[in-house]
Amino acid sequence: MSIVTVTPTPTPRSTDEGAPAASRRRFIPTPKVLILGVVAVVVAYLAIVPLWFLIQGTFLDSTTNAFTLGGFERAYTDDNALEMMRNSIWFAVGSAVLSLVVGTGLAFLNVRTDVPFKGLFFAASIIPLVIPGILYTVAWIFLASPDIGLVNFVLEPLFGRSVVNIYTVWGMVWVEGLHLSPITFLFMVAAFRAQDPSLEESALMSGASRLTVIRRITVPLLRPAIAASVLIMMVRSLESFEVPALLGLQNGIYVFTSKIYFMLRTYPQDFNGAGALALGLLAIAALGMLVEHLLSKGAKAYQTVTGKGFRPRPIELGKWRPVAGGAIIGYFVFTVILPLLLLVYTSLLPYYQKPSVAAFKSMNFDNYIDLMHMSKATTALKNSLLLGVGSATLVMLFMAIAAWIVVRSNIPGRKILDLLSFAPLVIPGLVLGLSLQFVYLRVPIAIYGTIWILLIAYCTRYMPYGMRYAVTSMQQISTELEESAAVSGATWWQIFRRVLLPLLMPGLLAGWIYIFVVSFRELSSSILLYSSGNELLSILIWEQFENGKFTTLAALGVFMVVILMVLVSIAYKLGAKVGLQQD
Repeated sequence: MSIVTVTPTPTPRSTDEGAPAASRRRFIPTPKVLILGVVAVVVAYLAIVPLWFLIQGTFLDSTTNAFTLGGFERAYTDDNALEMMRNSIWFAVGSAVLSLVVGTGLAFLNVRTDVPFKGLFFAASIIPLVIPGILYTVAWIFLASPDIGLVNFVLEPLFGRSVVNIYTVWGMVWVEGLHLSPITFLFMVAAFRAQDPSLEESALMSGASRLTVIRRITVPLLRPAIAASVLIMMVRSLESFEVPALLGLQNGIYVFTSKIYFMLRTYPQDFNGAGALALGLLAIAALGMLVEHLLSKGAKAYQTVTGKGFRPRPIELGKWRPVAGGAIIGYFVFTVILPLLLLVYTSLLPYYQKPSVAAFKSMNFDNYIDLMHMSKATTALKNSLLLGVGSATLVMLFMAIAAWIVVRSNIPGRKILDLLSFAPLVIPGLVLGLSLQFVYLRVPIAIYGTIWILLIAYCTRYMPYGMRYAVTSMQQISTELEESAAVSGATWWQIFRRVLLPLLMPGLLAGWIYIFVVSFRELSSSILLYSSGNELLSILIWEQFENGKFTTLAALGVFMVVILMVLVSIAYKLGAKVGLQQD
């Protein structure tokens, strides 16, 4: 018997088995891929998920979970639905036209003429941007309310009682249009500065009158800027909540946003109906932005700035210069200084009363002292600061990396990421608040009713602004710097952190300041998402208005405006040290 020893021979490893292992090794994500992937997922999550749940919540019955169109039926066949839509259109169009007239007139005087006080003029033109919409509206209630308005008090001996009534559609248009005019002013200032005045000078030398030049040359060249401004202001007016809620609801005047708020604040809550209105508002806003995008594509035909240098020459106003200066001062006293002074005056009274000797004698600081002992005020200030700093920091940090993907990389789908980051621009604040309600009432993540849901709302809402700031800054930096660092052996993260981030800092800081300001005063999405214990300053002001505590409200408003101005000044000074460009 022989023993056969069999030596096991190693089984040769087939190439088919080796390939997956090699593939697995190749697909181990690097830190760069991880960072870029997380940013892309977060942007997509913020943009898509609220919209998906808004649609789902609108078409699914909340009790039976069955498909329904009942929300649309209740929302759009109501007896007052037609009037609500008519009010919305009048309010949006009127506000856009008023802001265009005021903003364009101010921009023309500032850029194209030798009007006096230009430095003060420019600063005063954009002051309303810092004043929260809710405070600006309340200030106009003190001025033009038929019962307590100072203007009516002054005009009563001449024209009788209640000549001016702010609680009408036209009152809403007036307040919203004036509050939006600084944004139009900034739009039109840029347009006027980019306009070549030699075209107008040539026409004047050919014998055309000044009016003909404005009608045939100036206005046509400004057409893209005017169209963009009107459409954007219309969308902003449609999504406005403060003005329609404070002025319209007093007389039962509803627009889309105030009707959505009403449907969610009455019992039983009609989520399907509110969702139907929100989708209608979203469709109108998206259509407006689409039209604006299409019109801006033809803007190249109106370009007058070329490689040759030119310097706009201001038009001499001559004998009209003092008149223009006086008109500008009168405008700012009436629309900016007077509302603010009235807030300060009211904040010093024990109860609201018309200006009189007795009223001035009763002035004290009790409302401010009460604020110091109001626990809600301290909580609201902390929350507003936390959300302002948190949302501004997170948005600019994420958008800096997202901008690198869009501008620098060749990653497939980068254009989709750009579109996703821009998408929340067409979502009105109240609609976003409703969408997030749908999301976190259905998703088992315990953040509903906490401050974190507000942080998500702010990051989503202001993501488009952060992206524009970051992309613009990234496009100004040459790729040679990154290539030099890469040749020297630096990793992607080292290049981003030590080369790109310092160069991007001026643009990122400008975006940070803007997002901080608008987050600090935000109301429209917060009004649906806050809960007791998570109040914000804007919510606290809203509560004081609902309770009729006008003097406390005024003190809180003055406190808020002062804090905003101090914080913006500090941030602006810090920005100047890292190269923030000043006009």
